[in-house]
Amino acid sequence: MVISTVIGYMLLALFPTIVWLLFFLHEDKKPAPPRLILKTFIFGALMSIPVLFFQTISETLFSSQISSFFLMAIILATIEELFKFFGAYFAIHKAPEFEEPVDAMIYMVVAGLGFATIENFFVIASVMFQYKFIFAFTAVGAALILRFIGATLLHTLASAIIGYFWAKGLVRGNVKKFVFLGLVIGTFVHAIFNLLVYQFQEINFLIPTLFLIAVSFFVFRDFEKLK
Repeated sequence: MVISTVIGYMLLALFPTIVWLLFFLHEDKKPAPPRLILKTFIFGALMSIPVLFFQTISETLFSSQISSFFLMAIILATIEELFKFFGAYFAIHKAPEFEEPVDAMIYMVVAGLGFATIENFFVIASVMFQYKFIFAFTAVGAALILRFIGATLLHTLASAIIGYFWAKGLVRGNVKKFVFLGLVIGTFVHAIFNLLVYQFQEINFLIPTLFLIAVSFFVFRDFEKLK
């Protein structure tokens, strides 16, 4: 009973990822090879290991020295966005199928969703232990809704922003400059969202959600430009 419940909850944790993944893949006029999609997703998921290591070190070294939550949010967001880019880059930069600028945006989203999936697993596992596994369904459902419109969407949008600038760098022949710019903007969006969640968590998540909706407007517009 417990094992089947755990498996069910873990499958539910994949739901936000699958929805956003299918959305972006459906919008791609020239579908990427499933093999490369899976590889990029796994690489993005694996990046959670070094991210956890470096974030733990950063919190240990700097949390007592940095009084501003926003500055700490920038440091942690920078680590996540940087390693998500590494995941996508190492997965596909030498692949012959990586042939169009829009591919950079697609694969960055896939890597971001791989990373977000690991986060979802940890969140759901935490809720399960807190509510004794079998009785956690309502709490898990609430957590998944927040992940769907919150953190999973955040990782999707921040990664898409980096991918968009990566694509621009490929077109203009200056990848390093544009990837750096994308990382700065993606990290800033990530940090702002974290700050809004921190500031308004005792009220509701409406303001952070509205912020992501506003960001998504620009991301989807840029996606259409690349296509």
